[in-house]
Amino acid sequence: MGNKSSLFLRHEEIAQIQNETGFTPNQIERLYSRFTSLDRNDCGTLSREDLMRIPELAINPLCERIVHSFFAESSDDRVNFRQFMNVLAHFRPLRDNKQSKLNSREEKLKFAFKMYDLDDDGVISRDELLSILHMMVGANISQDQLVSIAERTILEADLCCQGKISFEDFCKALERTDVDQKMSIRFLN
Repeated sequence: MGNKSSLFLRHEEIAQIQNETGFTPNQIERLYSRFTSLDRNDCGTLSREDLMRIPELAINPLCERIVHSFFAESSDDRVNFRQFMNVLAHFRPLRDNKQSKLNSREEKLKFAFKMYDLDDDGVISRDELLSILHMMVGANISQDQLVSIAERTILEADLCCQGKISFEDFCKALERTDVDQKMSIRFLN
């Protein structure tokens, strides 16, 4: 049940992760316990399949995109604990204006933008938006309605009239949105 050879984190590792992510030592230890319980092969890393077994994630319509985000910095399709924590840090709420680089408004927006930018080319195309809409609503809305939503969204958000949404367009469209509230998960202490 977890990586027995490294059951506990060293104090130095906890301090480094706390500095990078802003999580408290107690939160880091709790998340490490969850990480090791997901590590069914006891190898100290997680695969996509390991993450897909998280029930709260499995029911999310964007599950595959969220899981993909954990592997953005991975070269071998495995994620270690530090990489796992760096992704989770994007969802750490701001407290007393204490933010790490990873949970700033801009980083949260970059993370959200990457959910839509399926080909990682720095813009969200009509087809990418349609794909995400399909993931989110399935067959509950007709194809014509989805196309209409995608085209209208691009028309309203595309400030440079390129037929695509850039990161700057994305930020401008969400400037009145409480990104911290919408992209935060309560982590127990």
